[in-house]
Amino acid sequence: MKSAVKQGHQPLAIGSLLFAATFWGIVWYPLRWLDRNGLDGPWQMLVAYGSAFAVLALVRWPGTGGMRGQGGKLLLMALAAGWTNVGFVLAMLDGSVARALILFYLSPVWTALLGHFMLGERLHRTTLLTIPLGLIGAAFMLWEPDIPRHGLSWGDLAAITAGFAFALTNVLTRALHDLGTRQKTLVSWAGVVMLSLFLIWMEGTGIPAVSTLAWAGNVLLGVGGFLVTTLAVVYGVSQMPVQRSAIILLLEILVGAVTAWLLADESMGAMEWMGGLLIILAGILAITREEVHDRA
Repeated sequence: MKSAVKQGHQPLAIGSLLFAATFWGIVWYPLRWLDRNGLDGPWQMLVAYGSAFAVLALVRWPGTGGMRGQGGKLLLMALAAGWTNVGFVLAMLDGSVARALILFYLSPVWTALLGHFMLGERLHRTTLLTIPLGLIGAAFMLWEPDIPRHGLSWGDLAAITAGFAFALTNVLTRALHDLGTRQKTLVSWAGVVMLSLFLIWMEGTGIPAVSTLAWAGNVLLGVGGFLVTTLAVVYGVSQMPVQRSAIILLLEILVGAVTAWLLADESMGAMEWMGGLLIILAGILAITREEVHDRA
């Protein structure tokens, strides 16, 4: 039996995901501006998503209908969404934009596996190529002679694990089909706030002494950026198979690479781009056959 896909809503869902991909491709710029002005990653996420949560909850509280008996999935989605956003921001602040984005978008590889084991989506043999192809691409991007001794950089680890958390969040968003978009969004944002508070507590630092402009810009980024974009992603993912939505969001890589090159003079080497292309190809292969969305 085919998994439910609301065909009539697909144009709007695709548009929502394209908008979100563009936003996430350029969001590195205000994030770095805030960092230069004294707000590090955890504080940025706490203020931005805390503000977005408060606005959405006050404007229209969605209630708790459909949440009964879903405590485990809701907690897992909150934690996954929390690290998706916090890990992504830390990767943007620590390393190059294009590299972080491409490593983050190993997520279709994780989505293919999680969609199969958690949602029962059947894996076609073509889709199975995505796993080794994506991992080979990651090896090309990450390999350096001293990696066996020193390991991966913090930014690379943050990008890869945030991508896995993103795939898990998308799969859980589909699995929690009885919940509305606003409910899923608030649960996700609560996870970001909780994880940000935990990291701030681990750092042991007080409230940063920054300008009013920096605080205001952080709130604006949350309410005017993350609020709208997260709603767009949740809506788009809820209307189509998770693997297809993950591929549409690949536009983020192009936007991020171009804007980082133009605004920050960032570029990657030939080996990195070769690995990146393999990762992108792996993602595209994940949706070459509609049968991957059949239930076993």
